[in-house]
Amino acid sequence: MIAPLPPRFIVAEDPDAPPPGLGGAVVAIGNFDGVHRGHQAVIARARALAAELGRPTAVLTFEPHPADYFAGGPTIFRITPPAAKALALSRLGTVDGMVVRSFDAGFAALGAEAFVADILVRRLGIAAAVVGYDFHFGKGRSGTPAFLAEAGLRHGFAVAIIDKIVADAQGDLAAVSSTAIRRALEAGDVARAATLLGRHHFVLGPVVHGEKLGRTLGFPTANLRLDPAAKLAHGIYAVRVRTAAGTFDGVASYGRRPTFDNGAPLLESFLFDFSGDLYGQDIEVDFVAWIRGEEKFASAEALMARMTVDADEARGLLAGTGPAR
Repeated sequence: MIAPLPPRFIVAEDPDAPPPGLGGAVVAIGNFDGVHRGHQAVIARARALAAELGRPTAVLTFEPHPADYFAGGPTIFRITPPAAKALALSRLGTVDGMVVRSFDAGFAALGAEAFVADILVRRLGIAAAVVGYDFHFGKGRSGTPAFLAEAGLRHGFAVAIIDKIVADAQGDLAAVSSTAIRRALEAGDVARAATLLGRHHFVLGPVVHGEKLGRTLGFPTANLRLDPAAKLAHGIYAVRVRTAAGTFDGVASYGRRPTFDNGAPLLESFLFDFSGDLYGQDIEVDFVAWIRGEEKFASAEALMARMTVDADEARGLLAGTGPAR
């Protein structure tokens, strides 16, 4: 993994008992897709409570996304699939670990009381739960924040219900939501997405073989296949790419290559000042700026000329913007 999780950051999937290092944790509960500024504000409240109690801080999240489970397949454009979510949480520096609970038929059938008794008490042994004012859980979303608070009294854990947080250190949070970030990414507005996220949007994955068209054109690329439900706008981006060999500025194309084959969407990143073989290696691509939409060119030569212009524009956009976060 090119961006390894900190050694002390714990990821536990479907634990049957409190994971070592997260026993008695203060747990923020939710999907947290994006780990955006609003999520970060909730997690900061959980961290503050954990500090008061002398406990670790954890996030409890669910996979697949409940909407995908009920739809029978991937339909939600995930801002942070599981690996990216873990990395984003670890980079906050305030979370000790992430617990992932499989959202399957058995879990979907759990009533609100069973969720509390089996998941929060028996499997996690929480000291406190932190949830938003609109949090619902259990079969048919029957569990409410008020129910959770009452259950906490019976089971011996604290409950903090967070009212809508209207601002953080960066300003107004009224527009911050996972839905708003997805819309920005669908429009190619990665600058807007970064404002809402509090960081650049990024994707992770292993480098796969393509048709080697970039190499033929003089722009060898490192290629990633994104989730089929990804709706990132097809186009050209200024990017930073983290590899095992270091972090490199670059220019990337996401789309179907209409000049050639109009095939399945592929993210193709050309790394400046890099030479080497990345096939099979995991990389991280940070989207720093939008350059233009995907186009069909009359010839390979016309595309090559435009790619040179795109690369120069990407260099200019990336100059002075600092390293990838």
